[in-house]
Amino acid sequence: MTDNLEAVEAACTRLADAGEAISFTAVAEHAGISRTTLYRNPQLRAVIEEHRSHSHDPRTLTGIAAEIAHLRVGLEAIADRVRRHEERLRRIEGRQPRRKAN
Repeated sequence: MTDNLEAVEAACTRLADAGEAISFTAVAEHAGISRTTLYRNPQLRAVIEEHRSHSHDPRTLTGIAAEIAHLRVGLEAIADRVRRHEERLRRIEGRQPRRKAN
């Protein structure tokens, strides 16, 4: 766990020093950790959110772009989850006998 925390801290620092947006996708790529792990682990998520809040002013174009990137990542994660649930429902519905309409 400490290795992941150190990797996330280092990735955030590198991104900030390079002037790049600190997003879950960028941190995952730089740290070699999956986005899912970053989102699910409250400690790692808090580190990223903290760096993000200090890395940009939300009223600037860069801040808006970073927020859009963050929202896009979240939306993609939700869309993936919805697709998995829809597929699971299709499989479940396929196993149950269909009722005849009266």
